Amino acid sequence: MESLFVWIVLLFPAACTALGAAGVFLLRRPQEPKTQRMLNGLAAGIMLAASVWSLLLPAIERAATGPLPVWMPPSWGLLLGAVGLLRLEQVSGRLLTSGTGRAEKCRRMVLAVTLHNLPEGMTVGLAAALALRGEPDAFSGALALALGIGLQNIPEGAAVSLPLLQSGKSRKHAFAVGVASGLIEPVGALAALLLAGWVGAILPWLMSAAAGCMVCVTAAEMIPEAVEPDESTGVISIVAGFALMMALDVAL
Repeated sequence: MESLFVWIVLLFPAACTALGAAGVFLLRRPQEPKTQRMLNGLAAGIMLAASVWSLLLPAIERAATGPLPVWMPPSWGLLLGAVGLLRLEQVSGRLLTSGTGRAEKCRRMVLAVTLHNLPEGMTVGLAAALALRGEPDAFSGALALALGIGLQNIPEGAAVSLPLLQSGKSRKHAFAVGVASGLIEPVGALAALLLAGWVGAILPWLMSAAAGCMVCVTAAEMIPEAVEPDESTGVISIVAGFALMMALDVAL
């Protein structure tokens, strides 16, 4: 029974990411620029909302129980995540200011979403560790957390795969990358399950850093793609994506 519980908690969120990525098989390859702007706007709104509700707010809650001032891990982690992503791209020869191709932008987005999935997986792993230790209500809490994160991952999987389809990649390639972006989640969950005591202390920093990566990519690449040259369509799409992800986070 315990092994089944662990497998469900660890794999369900990644399976939901794959489900969202499968949206590329249902959508006709978009050709109209307006459609591309709308999809970019939806993806940008989803990523911004996920940064706040899935990462920053949980990081603030966890930081409140730590030894440092509650504002320090979320704010510094956010900045370190953004700066770290910029430095990573500089080292790899892909500057945010120099890469203008759609493929470059898609790679940045995939990297940001993948980094975002790591601390989410660790959160699920910590919840599973508490349940296995016999903490009160931890069993149902871990299942509910895995369900909530999994349902949130459905639009995130689509946010990865659909822009790749727009950039000219095949449906199978876009789907595979969307699935791969979620595979880091069970890895993080398993690591947190095995190293629960150590990971719990740094999780607010990891979650905030992942949020910084997502905000950086969204602000630098996805929002400009959505609002230029048709600002009203892009803005409405961003708000709609933000509202969708916010509703899922709050409801679950």
